[in-house]
Amino acid sequence: MSNVPADLKYTKSHEWIRVEADGTLTVGVTDHAQEALGDVVFLELPEAGRQLNAGEACAVIESVKAASDIYAPVAGEVLAANQDAADAPESVNADAYAAWLFKLKPANAADVDALLDAAAYAKISE
Repeated sequence: MSNVPADLKYTKSHEWIRVEADGTLTVGVTDHAQEALGDVVFLELPEAGRQLNAGEACAVIESVKAASDIYAPVAGEVLAANQDAADAPESVNADAYAAWLFKLKPANAADVDALLDAAAYAKISE
């Protein structure tokens, strides 16, 4: 069974979202996603300042098996990308919840409430 931290929000497309104290969001891929992908070899992350729509493909994660899009969980502006993760993509396999991919300032904080909680995500990722 994959690790699904209870304090995070999730999407059906296997992104995790941590709401920070200042209301910004930190986004990465779930443990389930990295397990399904296998060894991650490349990350293409969104540029800071990019405006995203909810559900928009904004990053790419490539493994030895496949390339997959990563989607914006909510609409907002990219504040930062994790260059450390891009430089060492295997860090996603080592700890999917420590290797965040990008930070997002949501256009509407209430949109976060519509994301999946850990229990709902665990059901779809079994």
